[in-house]
Amino acid sequence: MRVALIADIHGNADALRAVLDDIGGQGVDHIVVNGDVVNRGPDSVEALGTLLARGDVTFTLGNHDDLLRLWHVRSETLPPDWFADPFWGATAWSAEQLDRAGLLDSMRDWPMTFTLTHPDLPDVRIAHGTPEHYRESLSERTNPERVAALAGTAGVLVGSHIHRPAHATLGGVLVLNTGAVGAPANGDPRAQYLLLTATPGGWWPEFRAVPYDREPVLRRFEANGLLAAGGLSAEIFRDEIRTARSLYTPYWMWTEAHGHPRDARTWAAFLREHPPR
Repeated sequence: MRVALIADIHGNADALRAVLDDIGGQGVDHIVVNGDVVNRGPDSVEALGTLLARGDVTFTLGNHDDLLRLWHVRSETLPPDWFADPFWGATAWSAEQLDRAGLLDSMRDWPMTFTLTHPDLPDVRIAHGTPEHYRESLSERTNPERVAALAGTAGVLVGSHIHRPAHATLGGVLVLNTGAVGAPANGDPRAQYLLLTATPGGWWPEFRAVPYDREPVLRRFEANGLLAAGGLSAEIFRDEIRTARSLYTPYWMWTEAHGHPRDARTWAAFLREHPPR
């Protein structure tokens, strides 16, 4: 058995095509899409439509997949002031595009977790963040006691969400993170994913990084209307693809810590204090 685990595509169709082309040459039996197919990038409709059209894919729910559905219905689980805040323009734009394409409800029944089984090997428990929450990080930094609680009887835990690959054995559990297809945050702009192969010695992970031309997707932020509609948040998402660094989350945390609004002025101030490496 050989399984490809891909995640955090974030509306980047060029990165997704590059990864699917690479998977096609790896002798893969099945693909697990571990959340966050949509939002951030300009191609949510194309990315989701491409994966839904395949017959060899299992989905888990990511926080951005869920966010767009919640946004569209004005869910009470979201802070009400978000809906009037221009900073959320990119999210509103992506939700509208998916609704027009009739694709928003396709994510409604995606499960939070998926367990990969093999008769001769430990179970592999897969979730976008962790099995308990899709925003909880999983990496070599996770407390071993927390890993044991999350794994249960499984011998392997696989997460995504943090946009960088990870590989560690913690408390006897193999902990893996897929990295990101569409918006890596480890300084490597290539589209990244995980291959997991069943071998007589156990599950064997291989991290793949696929080069692709980023210029077309960067141009589509403007050409598709995302930059005009999304404003600052769309600009930040575009810069994340360009730099292969996490910018949105640290900026959000910085504004929260200082009580700043999220606008062009504070974004410029944040960059002066924390220039992208």
